Amino acid sequence: MALRTDPQSPDDRPQGAKPAEAVETGEPAAQVLHLLELLAADAPVAEVAAAAAPTVARDLALRIAGAREIHQHREAGLAALLDTARELATESDPGSVLDAIVRRARRLVGTDLTYLTLYDPEAGDTFMRATDGSVSAVFQSVRLALGAGLGGLVASTHKPYWTADYWADERFRHTSEIDGAVGEEGLIAICGTPLIVEEHFVGVLFAANRSPRPFTREEVGLLGNLATLAALTLVQTRALADAENALAALSEAHETVRHYADGVEKAAAAHDRFASLVLGGGGVDDITHALAELLGGWAVLVDENGTRHSAAGPAPELDTSGRDPVASLDALPGLGTGRLVERDGVYAVAVTAARERLGTIYVGGLTLSDSDQRTVERAGVVTALVLLFERQAADARQSARNRLVSDLVSARGSREERLSLARTVGFDPQKPFCLLVLRGEEPGGHRALLISASAATGEGSLVGTHEGDVVALVPGTDPDGLARAVAARIAKRTCVTVAGVGPVSTVDDIGVAHEEGHRTVGALIALGHRGKGAAATQLGFAGLIVGSDPDVDEYVRKLLGPVLDYDERRGTDLVGTLAAYFAAGGSPRHAAGTLHVHVNTVSQRLERITALLGASWQQPDHSLELQIALRLRSLQAPG
Repeated sequence: MALRTDPQSPDDRPQGAKPAEAVETGEPAAQVLHLLELLAADAPVAEVAAAAAPTVARDLALRIAGAREIHQHREAGLAALLDTARELATESDPGSVLDAIVRRARRLVGTDLTYLTLYDPEAGDTFMRATDGSVSAVFQSVRLALGAGLGGLVASTHKPYWTADYWADERFRHTSEIDGAVGEEGLIAICGTPLIVEEHFVGVLFAANRSPRPFTREEVGLLGNLATLAALTLVQTRALADAENALAALSEAHETVRHYADGVEKAAAAHDRFASLVLGGGGVDDITHALAELLGGWAVLVDENGTRHSAAGPAPELDTSGRDPVASLDALPGLGTGRLVERDGVYAVAVTAARERLGTIYVGGLTLSDSDQRTVERAGVVTALVLLFERQAADARQSARNRLVSDLVSARGSREERLSLARTVGFDPQKPFCLLVLRGEEPGGHRALLISASAATGEGSLVGTHEGDVVALVPGTDPDGLARAVAARIAKRTCVTVAGVGPVSTVDDIGVAHEEGHRTVGALIALGHRGKGAAATQLGFAGLIVGSDPDVDEYVRKLLGPVLDYDERRGTDLVGTLAAYFAAGGSPRHAAGTLHVHVNTVSQRLERITALLGASWQQPDHSLELQIALRLRSLQAPG
């Protein structure tokens, strides 16, 4: 409230009041009237005390002025608290509330700075939270242990403490950390009052000065009221913030539940789609296409051999060598767990049944949500069931083919029955065909080898087992070419040795052809040709041994044909010179003595033989074959 301290004009004097001259002359009535005028004008206590008046009247006026000033201070304090309450009510952030508290406290108490510490129940101390007027970074980060310094004493006793000179006050336990922070800030006079709500200690509100200053009880009380209001507001703000956080968490949980429900609904729709496909007789190709449609992007199913089984959407193409780029992800860590794994934007899940890997589903071209990932895993389970059913059906068909192949090789049943059974599976044994015997690296791995052999030989072939051998009856007339081609195709997945026999033109010759194929595949492995394919006729003299019907003429013609033809055209005897050369241990001079010709003649003939047979004819392997052919020719009957 504004006070008037300027002299009153004659018009401002109360009606009937004495002029100033009367007061100065010492008339008691005038002096008392002047005191009343000062009181009516809300004059300060000092002005009332300085007025000339009787002692009794002046003392009474001083009592009235003092009481009035106290009420004015209280009124101003209540008004300030009301303003503070209004200001704090507009704040919803706890940090903003604390800043508003210290800012308002500094304005009300009129100190150099104010600050507030909060109680840390876990550490058992208080820490600086908000300041107004502070200039020291050390002071703004100090922590006060309970009982240490003025603030620690307030925190431990929950009572207000104040001092006009902190450094000279021995009531407080001084510590180097607290005194260092207080000294850096330059504080001398400090007042602290606790923030308490329902007996719960919250923190301490401080007002401090950088020069000595006594704090009145009214100022301490005002700071205490402000602290109480601040504590209530802080607790309410925290409760509001907690409620808002709880509401946000509830909203987030609701959104999560909604997404989960959407995901469950989407997964249920996917399950219904897969189930309807399976119940409608659909296969894994249909499941792959349905998966791509449900998710978008592309989907690829690769079988256990790394071969692409089916694909849908814009899936990566096979490279120039025929390899599937997605199959390179087969070694992803964690793929064998049955859970979805991801690398470089490509997702993969193993298709397993009874702990056996049946294949892998790859999905790409999109980012999968949690529900989408579950859909892919569900597709893996359904695909595993379908593949398992298909495998069981294929195993049943293969078992029948195995019995048929064994019957054909063993010639069980009548010829008509064997012909009829062969035709029922799409194989016609009355057309020229070759018999292949396949031997893999892994013992007991017939199932995988049977699948690979069926894929490599194509339609129209008959693949089965007989006495431990995988046997394939393949339409064609070139056993060596077929054996090489099948071995090369299967070699992309596993090592296999293939022997070819044929061509076979009647069902009755299958048993004999199998015996030759069995011996030939063993010879191939024994001769170091593991993983290759060949017919017995391509094994040289070894083919004569393992073959069921060795063709000596063909063998001799194959090795000596160019020389024999030359002798026949020119009337020479290069074959005789070649035999004499080998009989002489490779010595031209000794051969010349045996032939009764000059050594130069032998050398010239050997040069002609080299031109006809090639430079390798004197190499050990080729030389051995030539000597065997010469010996067989000499043993043949004339003509």
